[in-house]
Amino acid sequence: MPTLLRLRATALTVTAVLLSTVLAGCGDDEAKDEDLTRQELSWEDCPTPSDAQGGGASPSPLPDGGEWQCATVKAPLDWDDPKGDTIGLELIRARSSGDEGARIGSLIFNFGGPGGSGVTSLPGSAEDYETLRTRYDLVSFDPRGVGRSAPVICQNDQQLDAYFQQDATPDDAAERTELLENTKEFNDDCEQNSETILPHVRTTDAARDLDLMRQVLGDDKLHYFGISYGTELGGVYAHLFPQKVGRAVFDAVVDPTKNGEQGSLAQAKGFQLALDNFAEDCVSKTEECPIGDSAQDVKDRIAALLKDLDRTSIPGVFPRELTQTAATDGILQALYSQELWEYLTQGLQQAYDGDGTILMLLSDSMNGRSENGEYDNSTAAHRAIGCADSKPRYDAAFVERKLPEFRAASALFGDAMAWGMIGCTDWAVAGAADHPDVRAPGAAPILVVGNTGDPATPYEGTRKMVDALGKGVGVELTYRGQGHGAYSSKNKCVQDAVNGYLLDGKVPRAGTVCT
Repeated sequence: MPTLLRLRATALTVTAVLLSTVLAGCGDDEAKDEDLTRQELSWEDCPTPSDAQGGGASPSPLPDGGEWQCATVKAPLDWDDPKGDTIGLELIRARSSGDEGARIGSLIFNFGGPGGSGVTSLPGSAEDYETLRTRYDLVSFDPRGVGRSAPVICQNDQQLDAYFQQDATPDDAAERTELLENTKEFNDDCEQNSETILPHVRTTDAARDLDLMRQVLGDDKLHYFGISYGTELGGVYAHLFPQKVGRAVFDAVVDPTKNGEQGSLAQAKGFQLALDNFAEDCVSKTEECPIGDSAQDVKDRIAALLKDLDRTSIPGVFPRELTQTAATDGILQALYSQELWEYLTQGLQQAYDGDGTILMLLSDSMNGRSENGEYDNSTAAHRAIGCADSKPRYDAAFVERKLPEFRAASALFGDAMAWGMIGCTDWAVAGAADHPDVRAPGAAPILVVGNTGDPATPYEGTRKMVDALGKGVGVELTYRGQGHGAYSSKNKCVQDAVNGYLLDGKVPRAGTVCT
């Protein structure tokens, strides 16, 4: 399992049937290879998404009938050897819908993960950003190691089916041994299948890619919208290239001061808070809550279900069965967005009656599995980027010492979060640092937006990012809401503040609170 749960935007893909030392900064340097900075992009109609991107159809036309365009930018495989081998980074854009004279430039999005395909995520949430398209070309990309950009490949679909069915919270020596062996096998397969790219997928590499994109797209400054892990990437960019920061927004903010253990513990607390809020919401409605008489009863029944599934699975999506691990993943997935709470309620009702279909579909969405049984490469990329970034390596003995603390943070999710820390134990590439360096003295203001009910990037990290960026850089905005992220909630106060900064350069008053 990953060291941390995957961090991504709230625009989660749920089908109609139900749907992670920072390298020394080079300051304000331009990309070293002039040939690459001067390359011309060939924008064409976007192909159908690759298996690593998640498959499916080409993006639908834009709201005004325009077509999405895709291109590939060449970047150094190794930024320490910029004249050496290159890789292709896949880009997607929607041209600005406004007058050319009003166009500011390109606004580059990263939707999180690490491991999420921006080429598929941006079209999926295009309507949310249509106002921003009046003055920007909207651009996103598959970061190195992701999707079509030199993807990390570890295991095949059948192996991943088994991997996600394993018992991720061992109760005895035999289960612990099996989990450790499966984790090592997964990591060994990653090394065997993706040895060339694994040393070159750190967030610092992706930040240098961002600056190359900025230059190739013709912008003097990087205008940027980072969500979830995208806030970490944006912070690292600001550290490396402070004088090149244009108008930037960080939404659903990663705490840059925490190491892997601290981040996992914070997520245990964050998802427990989201579960508490879900349970309270269910019993507060005028109609009877179908999954419990009180908030505590809701949580007790979920705990009992997971305990039962630890002993005996139930039918899920044929031929697979819903295990304790799959059910936990499904619950976690639904807690990312308040829009999914109704499906969680339905899925729990089903599961109490012996049918695990909805919870299994939610779990599949969490793990990047499509309806036809094919997986994208988000799990592999998430592991590769997280382990290349994070220096600590945690073994089973460490996890067992920490279990009481994690269980105190969340009786329901504590074990899973704690055992997830072993993901990088046998990784082939050494981790770079305990945590990212995001100090950015002299950078332009960065709007940093935190959601008080965010489970995956807890709200406390917002202030930590503001402080770490440095005086006069980070500008804090608080949204008192639920789910992962704020802008996509469609809260008018949040969207007005973000749009006002990105479109008109109006920096909100620090400490603004939106409800």
